[in-house]
Amino acid sequence: MAAIDWKAIDTVLLDMDGTLLDLHFDNHFWLEHLPQRYASHHGCGLEEARGFLTALSDRLHGSLDWYCLDYWSDALDMDIPSLKLEVRHLIRMRPDVEPFLAHLRALGKQTVLLTNAHPVALALKLENSGLDRHIDERISAHQFRLAKENAGFWQALHADRGFDYQRCLFIDDNLHVLRRAAEEGPRHLLQILHPDSTEAPHPPSEFPGIRNFREVLPV
Repeated sequence: MAAIDWKAIDTVLLDMDGTLLDLHFDNHFWLEHLPQRYASHHGCGLEEARGFLTALSDRLHGSLDWYCLDYWSDALDMDIPSLKLEVRHLIRMRPDVEPFLAHLRALGKQTVLLTNAHPVALALKLENSGLDRHIDERISAHQFRLAKENAGFWQALHADRGFDYQRCLFIDDNLHVLRRAAEEGPRHLLQILHPDSTEAPHPPSEFPGIRNFREVLPV
């Protein structure tokens, strides 16, 4: 169980997909729904569609384009936001998120949603999850033209918002993002080990990790 000194923390920076929201929506969309719709739209086989999408995803991984719905819509000649609407019923908060955020609010901690999600995807997920009712503010990395795992992101965020990283806790499920944050950003880091409720948890890493927020509810 991860131990957090809540007295040393003023601001909690929270990833969205896989941290506050169940990653099943994204995994299902990109790995199942989109290949099927791409194959139908372009008149190819499902395995051909999967191969093309996987190769493109691998090439873009770690860049802001990987998260950019405009890029994907142009590259695939498809309306990606509209396709996401077709499976929006899968958007939901992870277990124990609401009690965790309620405890943070009761303790007077500032809560900031910090996501790589494209603004259109962010709006869709907030609308369908109600997450925005439980956080103080939200920030999309797209406004800095850098993904959270890119060099320079954390400096750009600090220049814009002035967060005291010595008193920030950052929670994310992505190891690449956490490793960049360890080099450039918040002092306190926490990894979500069970981002997709339909898959097995990830193994522990070099960062403190939890499977659900009950493990770190502040007291």
